[in-house]
Amino acid sequence: MRSPRHLVVFLRAPRLGRVKSRLAAGIGAVAALRFYRKASTGLLRRLSRDRRWICYLAVTPDRALAGPRPWRVDARYRGQGQGDLGQRMARVFRTLPPGPAVIIGSDIPDIAPAHIADAFRALGRHDAVFGPARDGGYWLVGLRRSPRVPHGLFKRVRWSSEHALADTLAGLPRNFAVARLATLDDIDDAASFARWRAALTRSRPASGAPEAAA
Repeated sequence: MRSPRHLVVFLRAPRLGRVKSRLAAGIGAVAALRFYRKASTGLLRRLSRDRRWICYLAVTPDRALAGPRPWRVDARYRGQGQGDLGQRMARVFRTLPPGPAVIIGSDIPDIAPAHIADAFRALGRHDAVFGPARDGGYWLVGLRRSPRVPHGLFKRVRWSSEHALADTLAGLPRNFAVARLATLDDIDDAASFARWRAALTRSRPASGAPEAAA
């Protein structure tokens, strides 16, 4: 019997001035919050309905779980805990039930169920899988977790820099087989936000895409 597949979406409680700080510096805190709410809600609606995996929402700060849930989707909530991004992701990989696991961010509007399916398919033949971002980071990381999660995962990674993916790959065991998915844009600043809006505008006449958050 195949082990369950685990999809974990990392989220920050959507509060004014607490999300997308680099984006807010370019387009304003209100517009950044509006984008984050719309992007994360659309992402969760697409992915949480898919029965090919179990969907988890890993939220920070943990105390946000005590109040009303900002995302009304069929998913399992959990706190991210303390530490930097690497420590929080490593904790998730170590503590989930058995089975391959994939972690994604919540601010990449182009993620579709097909991307997640591709990631789990890759983990059938590889130890790890990454979805590279154009800025040198990554929008997805997945591990087969068999026989175990590597020790020291995500240490010495320069987060929020163009070195994040390279640093993470350098920290993996030498014998790890690694797969890569399509490169997507992580909407972190005004420039990436402008590129996303322009692409959305170009596609709207043909696809009827929803209005961009702005």
